[in-house]
Amino acid sequence: MRARARTSSVGNLPEAARVRENGAVIFDDPNDAPDSSDARRLGRIRAALADADYTVDGVERLLGAEAAEALHRDLFAPAQFVLDRIESGPLAALVRVYLLAEPVDAALVPEVDEQIAAGLLEPRSRDGEVRARVDIRPYAIAEESGTIDLWVASDLGGLQVPTDRPLRRDHVVGIGPATTNLAQLTPRDEAARALDLGVGMGVQTMHLLRHVGHVVATDISERAVAFARFNLLLNAEALGVDPEHPEERVSLRIGDLLEPVEGERFDLVVSNPPFVITPRRDGEGASEQYTYRDGGRPSDELVEALLRGLGAHLAEDGIAVMLGNWEIHERDDTWHSRIESWPGADTDLWVVQRERATPIEYADMWLKDAAENRELESWREQFGRYLRDFEGRGVDSVGMGTLFLHRAPEGAQPVRRFELLEHHLEQPLGARIRDAFTADDWLRERSDEDLADETFVVAPDVTDERWTIPGDPDPKAMLLRQGGGFRRTFPETTELASFVSVCDGELTGRQIIAALSALLEVEQEALIASVMRDVRDLVSFGVLIPRWM
Repeated sequence: MRARARTSSVGNLPEAARVRENGAVIFDDPNDAPDSSDARRLGRIRAALADADYTVDGVERLLGAEAAEALHRDLFAPAQFVLDRIESGPLAALVRVYLLAEPVDAALVPEVDEQIAAGLLEPRSRDGEVRARVDIRPYAIAEESGTIDLWVASDLGGLQVPTDRPLRRDHVVGIGPATTNLAQLTPRDEAARALDLGVGMGVQTMHLLRHVGHVVATDISERAVAFARFNLLLNAEALGVDPEHPEERVSLRIGDLLEPVEGERFDLVVSNPPFVITPRRDGEGASEQYTYRDGGRPSDELVEALLRGLGAHLAEDGIAVMLGNWEIHERDDTWHSRIESWPGADTDLWVVQRERATPIEYADMWLKDAAENRELESWREQFGRYLRDFEGRGVDSVGMGTLFLHRAPEGAQPVRRFELLEHHLEQPLGARIRDAFTADDWLRERSDEDLADETFVVAPDVTDERWTIPGDPDPKAMLLRQGGGFRRTFPETTELASFVSVCDGELTGRQIIAALSALLEVEQEALIASVMRDVRDLVSFGVLIPRWM
């Protein structure tokens, strides 16, 4: 993998290192990224977009909820249908040119000359039309104080510019499900320092700047860093960044994985790294890798490297949230056997597997992602490479999901939690993730005997479900269900169901168990041992809440 650990501030990017073939730039060329050098120009563009109501809500008001939602799923026809039936204006022109990638009359685009000068639009054609050079779309951050309207530039996607060629290798990907998912998973506590590893076009850093004092954002792609710099400065006012001194709040650095932050620690780390498992070939160069998804390492070694290394970069009680893929081998005892040992003994690990793909499904997914299926012969060759690569390591399937790391207290036994949760989860989840690690720390300090002296309440979103066959006096199954958060289902024994039913914050666990022991004619100490084991899980999952919390 190409490793460039140079550092760049937001306002001073070094000359790009580019790979050339036959005189043509084929990898990581930041020169055609939007120009962020003129703060006044960016201010005028920002004002023009806002005045045109080119916001998430404004686009929905123009198109209607259904057509606007379809746009988020890359379905353009409904929006085109609506726009063809309404009078053109600045907002309609911006939707057409940036979201649908259609040519529009330059006269309809606000501050068109400034947008051309910034590299957002192509110069006017002979007939006075302009086309988008990049995708720039509205984005909103919802906070208790209100909605923060932002704009995010990225490369045009494959569906916006139909072609018979795959995406460029230094493609800077735009806002997608992974972007919004990671943002929803990130805890939003006030923090001093945060790291955005793999900044891409910069959305995670934008979120972090709303609650973190200083953000370090890294990427191996100079082109991605250039897009991130543009987006941060375009939205500087809303993000609390001084465009004349952006380094006071944010530092953009170019480099491979953790190299740019060697020796540094952070309260919070977020990462959507290039985790896609890609077959390697001898002599492969950077120009053959998609920087936004392919970390240049074989198998799932990139995810392994991050899980092994991130713990050393977490401050006391620090949390890392990252997306990732990992291989599940035919010889593995469980889907998480290989992952368990990767973090150090000072780091908690919590993995939530959201999906699982066979080698065929996985190859098809990622070849389509970069439009590599548009060239038939190349597609067949690449598909075969994926399958041979997986076969060579005995890969049964690939797990996909979220990985959380937490700096464990010194000398504590690290938590290892692995969950299969393929159903729809509540959003956002950041606060739930922070609460789970806080509960783990609290539980580590208490033996079962200590825990029995605590008082608990049942979380307000939890319900008790009983499955009974008609005519039978007793239920065949008893379940606790979370209505929010991770929406887990927890099976209950008779003893546990009886215990939970009277957790009202008044009686201690020991008092409840004493009563159950007499009622069920079970020895009290044995009941404490069996029930407290489940109580630990329920506290960690947020089903039972210690009264003090």
